[in-house]
Amino acid sequence: MASEPSVVTSLSELTTLLGRRRGLFIRWSKDLNGNGEHGGSRDSLTGAELPGLSASPLDIEAWWGERPVRLWAARRLHDYSHLRRDRGPGVKAWVLHGEEVGRGPDNEPLIEYDEVVAVVDDAVMKEASELVDDQGCPEWGPLDRGRGAPRLTG
Repeated sequence: MASEPSVVTSLSELTTLLGRRRGLFIRWSKDLNGNGEHGGSRDSLTGAELPGLSASPLDIEAWWGERPVRLWAARRLHDYSHLRRDRGPGVKAWVLHGEEVGRGPDNEPLIEYDEVVAVVDDAVMKEASELVDDQGCPEWGPLDRGRGAPRLTG
């Protein structure tokens, strides 16, 4: 029987994890049981089978420079935080270790994972949102396709 993943309870804890490991991703899902064996999913628009799970990379990019790792982690969580609401109750942010195996229809990384590292506690999501909001950039927010985007017609 597989053990339960650890729970990340603070942004500082996630920041420490990012400093120790590379190849980490965030996957938004109720659980990982319906996601195929360590990868594989379907495009919701077309039903096309995808070679991996859509996920957000947590590795810090070189262009980030000496900026705070804590802000990087907060931003990565905040980018897709709307998925908790959009996908219904029980959706969590899972920290997975894996490798990119392709790109999805929205150019997101598709991964195969080899380890469930942790699940992110809701308190961390609140902490991340507050830190991003504290940056004072009103035009920046979650990458939410459903809000504010005009629909093209004709």
